[in-house]
Amino acid sequence: MKSIARTLLLTAALVALPALAAVEVKGIKFADTYQVANQPLQLNGAGLRVKIIVNVYAAGLYVTKKDANATNLIAQPGAKSVQIVLLRDLSGEDFADAMIKGFKANNSEADVIKLQGKLDELKSLMLTFGTVKKGTALHMDFVPGSGTHVLVDGKSAGREISGDDFYQALLRIWLGNKPVDSDLKDSLLGGK
Repeated sequence: MKSIARTLLLTAALVALPALAAVEVKGIKFADTYQVANQPLQLNGAGLRVKIIVNVYAAGLYVTKKDANATNLIAQPGAKSVQIVLLRDLSGEDFADAMIKGFKANNSEADVIKLQGKLDELKSLMLTFGTVKKGTALHMDFVPGSGTHVLVDGKSAGREISGDDFYQALLRIWLGNKPVDSDLKDSLLGGK
């Protein structure tokens, strides 16, 4: 009887395993969990950024508590991470310009003015990247009490950019009312 119960338990665990497996987007795997400043985060969703017909990057959003509501995710306290893996070569200038365009489209003029110095810091950092090759992984991690940390292929790039408000404004690029890609927004919110 015990062996039947063990067999059933093992079978149930194996059936559940695919649901626990990493999410794959165009060959890029996003793990179910990620840690920022020793805080465990969960993958909220992952998807594809497409511009016209070109696959630009795969992105994943990690948060402390999964949520399908963009406003709640943006305001959620704690560490967060947006992870981007390029699916084509891109210049740092093109990437920075696209980020700034998305930032301005999804934040009020007053917020853009207030955060302009931090936005300039991010742009300066991205310009130092030169050509960012296909397969490069960029992590934009938020550490509470510290700020936004950018990592390129796992290595810290530039100095941190302080402020919860800045990271929330960054998240609106993908989760705001005018996201850079509405299908990507749906995917980051846990949809398909």
